[in-house]
Amino acid sequence: MDVSQYLEIFIDETKEHLQSLNEQLLIIEKEPENTDTINEIFRAAHSLKGMAGTMGYKRMQKLTHQMENVFSEIRNGKMKVDANLVDVLFQCLDALEEYLDCIQESADEGTNDNEPILKQLEAILNGGTAAAPSEAKEEAKQPESDDDIKKYKEFKFAEFEKHAMQEAFDKKQKVYAISVQIEEACLLKAARAFLVFKSMESIGEIIKSQPSVQDIEDEKFEQVFSICIITDNDLDKVIGLIKNVSEIKEAVGEEITALEGLSSEDKKEKTEQPQEVSTSKAENVPEAQAKKDDKKPVPAKAKTGSKPVVNRSVRVDIEKLDILMNLVSELIIAKNGLISTSSDGEGSRSQAFNEQIEYLERVTTNLHESVMKVRMMPIETVTNKFPRMIRDLSKKLDKKMELYMTGEDTELDRTVIDEIGDPLMHLLRNSADHGLETADVRAERGKPEVGTVRLDAYQDGNNVVIEVSDDGNGINVEGVRNSAINKGSITAEQAESMTDKEIIDLLFKPSFSTAKKVTDISGRGVGLDVVKTKIESLGGDIEVKTQLGEGSTFIIRLPLTLAIIQALMVELGDEKYAISLGNIQTIEDIPVSDIRYVQTKEVIHLRGAVIPLIRLDKVLDIESTDEPDSLTVVIVKKGDKQAGLVVDRLLGQQEIVIKSLGKYISNSSKIISGATILGNGEVALIIDVNTLL
Repeated sequence: MDVSQYLEIFIDETKEHLQSLNEQLLIIEKEPENTDTINEIFRAAHSLKGMAGTMGYKRMQKLTHQMENVFSEIRNGKMKVDANLVDVLFQCLDALEEYLDCIQESADEGTNDNEPILKQLEAILNGGTAAAPSEAKEEAKQPESDDDIKKYKEFKFAEFEKHAMQEAFDKKQKVYAISVQIEEACLLKAARAFLVFKSMESIGEIIKSQPSVQDIEDEKFEQVFSICIITDNDLDKVIGLIKNVSEIKEAVGEEITALEGLSSEDKKEKTEQPQEVSTSKAENVPEAQAKKDDKKPVPAKAKTGSKPVVNRSVRVDIEKLDILMNLVSELIIAKNGLISTSSDGEGSRSQAFNEQIEYLERVTTNLHESVMKVRMMPIETVTNKFPRMIRDLSKKLDKKMELYMTGEDTELDRTVIDEIGDPLMHLLRNSADHGLETADVRAERGKPEVGTVRLDAYQDGNNVVIEVSDDGNGINVEGVRNSAINKGSITAEQAESMTDKEIIDLLFKPSFSTAKKVTDISGRGVGLDVVKTKIESLGGDIEVKTQLGEGSTFIIRLPLTLAIIQALMVELGDEKYAISLGNIQTIEDIPVSDIRYVQTKEVIHLRGAVIPLIRLDKVLDIESTDEPDSLTVVIVKKGDKQAGLVVDRLLGQQEIVIKSLGKYISNSSKIISGATILGNGEVALIIDVNTLL
């Protein structure tokens, strides 16, 4: 049976099950007696085993089957959860993730059979069980009676079915009556029967089933059903294909060589079930399977937690969303064109035209919001793998630590979600390795033995803020200064005039590290510079707050979306520029006489704060106009920093579509983050405030 069409679904669902196992194992490590968690792990392993078996991934199936055996013993109270078992189970998850990586790359699980892990699981099973389990296994091996399994003896063939069999005999084809027994633990018998039907239809024609196909669809049978199939294949191959289907316990059959001795249906049976052969086609089974899945009651214990039982999300190809987003972008450009046309007229535009403009604006705004909601994903999709990482780091570094997370439901654009995982991982590893002290140092400082690492996410206006903090040592500014001087990054004279914040910012320089030795966790100086580069490429920024002996906090600010923003349009000389409203605090009209100088730099004093001025015409090399009596200053903010951008004129607020500059234009200064098309067809460049502050 060709199962390649199900590969994408298999990969997605396997990822979900592996993430669930990761989370549940972290819980059971702390709560070994948690029955609900044990049941959840058993069900996840059982589902993975069934899925892997269906897809033909035998190594993966074998490993999950052994995991299922272990948790079956735990559920029965014959084995206890201990630290050694949890470590081995985490090794199992790592092995399963390796299998999944191979499957994603080549649709094959690879050649690694993970025999050492299987032996460890076997040793745990043998060492943690008494004689009772072996008796239970022996009891489970008891086969059902021949009368129970070989129900094909009860077949009553209609005349047209006998006719089909006779035609098969004439064509030298073979007719087999086969009985199939499904495992008692199987949750979806109809689904397994459907897979058997599909595999049989790939090599022949099913002419009869017992019980009827409708009853099989409705699961109105115990563990056994029978089929009669016409095929050119040997019986061993047919039986082998059936046994390849997951959760099939046994399959037995025999060849029918003649019509003599076969019982016939009476007229009543013929009239009641004339459609049986036609419905035995497996096309009807998926529909029944879907019905059954809807009707199947969820076990009560599966409802633990606050998450809904039914998954209401829909997987959508990101390329389709990008196409939709581009269409919305063009719609907004068209709207801007209409606005431009209406403003260029002689004031004789009709009221109806203006109403249409307003209507178009409402439509495009709603469409934009709807598309953005589709693109938004909770940050939880990235952060849910971090508890396991911190647990492994705790063991590797021999430091006791705990990760606390808040705001996992905060949503970000899918494009940002896909890219933010690695920077957050770097920061968490940095906190665990560099930030948290060893147990003896923490004891001397009167700190709790268990260090705290926090990851907090929340929305702040048009930005999402993610904070990674720890209660560790904090950053030794003097140590960073000395390290920078020794490495030649700065001179001693430069270091004297640098503020603590400027010294800390050196940590984000490429190849800069204060670690005294290189480990597999850190010390190569390729962490924080990668973090900063990635975050700035997403239109965000990062800053650090630290206090020696108390801990550090890395604050990341990211835009909610990367596609459409509200912007203030300004003019410099004859050129138009856009500044994101998310960065703007206020707009001020400042008399030239109010400008002061601090260390030869222009500043203004505004409401108790000293704010440096940035003349954009000089930064962007635009020919300046005559100095007016007063300056139009746009006050922008990035974290705790503020600056005043001097512009020539304000053109007003506008919703703009961000277009990438691509590789055709050199943008080494990074001041320009992109461009937008205005209503009259002109191109306006978008100023990246983060690079100016």
